Amino acid sequence: MKVLIHDRLEAVGAPVWDGLVAATRLRSPFLSWTWQREWARVFAEDRRLEIHCAEDGSGGLVALLPLYESTPGTWQILGGADVSDYLDLMAVQGREEEAWMALLQSRTAERVEWELHAVPAASITVTALPQLAAAYGLAASVAVEERCPVLTLPSSWETYLASLSGKHRHELMRKMRRLQRDAPDARVSSASAPAEIEARLGDFFHLHRRSLAGKARFMDSRMERFFRRVLIAFAERGAARLWFLDTPAGAIATFVTIEWDGTVGLYNSGFDPERAALSPGVVLLAHVVRDAIARGRRTFDFLRGEERYKYEFEPVADAVCAVRIR
Repeated sequence: MKVLIHDRLEAVGAPVWDGLVAATRLRSPFLSWTWQREWARVFAEDRRLEIHCAEDGSGGLVALLPLYESTPGTWQILGGADVSDYLDLMAVQGREEEAWMALLQSRTAERVEWELHAVPAASITVTALPQLAAAYGLAASVAVEERCPVLTLPSSWETYLASLSGKHRHELMRKMRRLQRDAPDARVSSASAPAEIEARLGDFFHLHRRSLAGKARFMDSRMERFFRRVLIAFAERGAARLWFLDTPAGAIATFVTIEWDGTVGLYNSGFDPERAALSPGVVLLAHVVRDAIARGRRTFDFLRGEERYKYEFEPVADAVCAVRIR
């Protein structure tokens, strides 16, 4: 196996890139051509890129490791830990160790550090890379970075409710009844077509920035530009939705969901803090989960972050890790 290094994503191209992602174990939307290209355009336009491509003897692409230089001598995986929930080496399923061996051998003489963020704990990158790196005189460290609460969905909403503990089921139903009583005009709506999403992104950004001071700092002009580009691009292939809890006075809660491989992912959120007593986010989230079940999705992924409201739905937390190779 040989390793080639390119300085731009276009040297690989969208069809080959997405074809490889589809052949991986992870199949993460955060590794897709659209996500990676848009992230690089907004956040790494002045950075050096290295797209490491591992090819087999017949010239077939086996793995991709896209990196950007974050600081001199330090290269991070493309996609950004602040916006990408699952990142990893993109390798054909079953050939991950082989690909890592080729990549490690190709960089043994380089005095640089590679940082891979948001790598699922079950990945070969976490479980096997430290031992593989040692064989090439390199050191690899692994640390749990965050956790993603994940819910396996049953066949019906009623079955799901019955599976909840008595406390959480009671609280969820109480919050839904209270909203119906105190805000009877509130309605759930969703936008999935690109034009619909574009028309309501302003409402999402408004609620997102209002909900927490940290979110207002996070959603700066560059981040908004990235969100607009990637969500509309995902909507064009039926992989993104905007959800709202609307009232006559305006929306009071919102979620962005993205979908892949039978999974609905809760990507981002916002709510009106003046209506917090109504628990609008939890009520809207119940409708989003119920919709995922009704459409036959297998998994609801709350993605990174262990906010308390997520655990009211009784998911199981999966770790994601930071992996450093030096």
